[in-house]
Amino acid sequence: MHLKIIAVGKLKEKYLTQGVKEYLKRLTPFARVEIIEVGEERLPDRSRPLEEAAAREREGQAIRRQIKPGSFTIALVIEGKQLTSEQFAEMFADLALRGQNEINFIIGGSTGLADSIINQADFKLSFSKMTFPHQLMRLVLLEQIYRAFKINRGEPYHK
Repeated sequence: MHLKIIAVGKLKEKYLTQGVKEYLKRLTPFARVEIIEVGEERLPDRSRPLEEAAAREREGQAIRRQIKPGSFTIALVIEGKQLTSEQFAEMFADLALRGQNEINFIIGGSTGLADSIINQADFKLSFSKMTFPHQLMRLVLLEQIYRAFKINRGEPYHK
């Protein structure tokens, strides 16, 4: 299985970078995981909604170029479907049974994702109704992917 995490912006905090490296190492036996960073559009501190929408669309164009045709795309959005860790693991198992071995996870920037990317996604996933920093979501996502593989193998990590 090949997993691509396509994220807007670069990781800046050392603790997040270390956590991401740890989970990428843990995931090595289960899948090939690739993190692709696309540039985050600069906006003034007091940007207008139209400016933010235009910036999201430019970020969306960069994201779209990273999505391989035929791959399964999951957008991380607050209004998406919330799953338990077990349901997330079931989704992975189901995708594998259907022969879907290319999965993209899309994490937007500080203003979210372009509507065009959200609408194009095969699945919209929400980790919570709360808002999280987009950089932190990489680490949370990797941990949940690792947990899903452990659950599907019947290993005790998920308890």
